[in-house]
Amino acid sequence: MIRSELVQQLAKDNSGLSLAEVERIVSVFFEEISERLKEDGRVELRGFGAFSTRARVARTGRNPRTGESVKVDAKRVPYFKPGKEMRARLNM
Repeated sequence: MIRSELVQQLAKDNSGLSLAEVERIVSVFFEEISERLKEDGRVELRGFGAFSTRARVARTGRNPRTGESVKVDAKRVPYFKPGKEMRARLNM
């Protein structure tokens, strides 16, 4: 499912909201998760899962095309851990 399909489904399930209102709700939801992660926070949605970040150390990589060594800087990457209910649903 892509973002536009999510918006369409939510609008269909909530006939009292316009498509523009649903789009704004989805945008705010994703923006808030992104902002919290940017601040090194954690977002936990009970029954769904938890979003957090993990640190990656600097390392030396390799360009697969040329075989040349390349320096890869340290960075933070997003991480998602599914909740107990989500894991149970996936393994029914």
